[in-house]
Amino acid sequence: MTTNQSQSILLAGASGVLGRHIARALTDAGHKVTGLGRSEGNGVRADLMDRDALLRAVDGQHFDTVVHAATALRKPPMRHRDMYATDALRIEGTAHLVEAARATGARRFVTESMVFGYGYGDFGDRPITEDDAFGPRGTDPELERHLAGMRTKEQLTFEAAGLEGIALRFGLFYGPGGTENILTLLRKRQLPAPADHGRVLPWVELTDAARAVAAAVVHGRPGQAYNVADRTPLGFRAHLLCVAEEVRTAEADDRTAVAHEADELRAHDVLGEPEGVGGEGRAGTGLDARVPVQPRRAGRTARRDDPVITDRAGTPRTCASAGIRVSR
Repeated sequence: MTTNQSQSILLAGASGVLGRHIARALTDAGHKVTGLGRSEGNGVRADLMDRDALLRAVDGQHFDTVVHAATALRKPPMRHRDMYATDALRIEGTAHLVEAARATGARRFVTESMVFGYGYGDFGDRPITEDDAFGPRGTDPELERHLAGMRTKEQLTFEAAGLEGIALRFGLFYGPGGTENILTLLRKRQLPAPADHGRVLPWVELTDAARAVAAAVVHGRPGQAYNVADRTPLGFRAHLLCVAEEVRTAEADDRTAVAHEADELRAHDVLGEPEGVGGEGRAGTGLDARVPVQPRRAGRTARRDDPVITDRAGTPRTCASAGIRVSR
């Protein structure tokens, strides 16, 4: 497999929000990208859940690397059942894609994973790194269903004979194509925002997540999982406040329809005055300078040897400079 030259890459999920960013990052890095999915515009049209159709679709084609960024989500999940199709895709769909990757002669398999595979709960002040167990059994049947999907997806990636498996464990996505979905839910009063109570979550900006994939295609170590997240974690409610502040910034800059919608948002009990709320820094894509994912309030200073993909210093910043943007 080529590593420092242009590669031929099959991208499953190329038409999704993250997939579009990945396709752009890979193309900018000089690779030839072929999309795999059910919709028009994909070079290979197939459903990952249909093994036989998938193998027919890739028959006779060659790729150096396969990137698995496919999900079954069409909107942000609000209930457990909203994740069922993606849970199945992580298991059956991944198994089928691994088989297809072998059929195309690919040597490397890069898969999208999530830091929530470490479990759903309060981890205290201790940063979570790749040394922590991934995919522990869920505390109830619903959580186990989701964790089993993430656990199995990575197992299939790492255990696939003849493939160099790499997993990127992303934080929650925000940025172009992602933040707009949150704003839509806020406008419809459909997004609950309980108090953070000091708890924070790992986040990652979508374009940075895509650049991390491009870095892993060339520099990732086979058999390695990487946590990919901003240096500065943020509570979910605090993140919503940052989104609201961006809307108000748009109102101040350009008094258009966005301004009127911002007035409506401000009436919602979620969107109080956000002064003093720290925004998140942006994750980067270098494979050498690293910081820990911190599912709760930071307990120590990051060290360079912590195994996470990033290359920019992340410092607390105001919401206006946190990289959160709302389309106007």
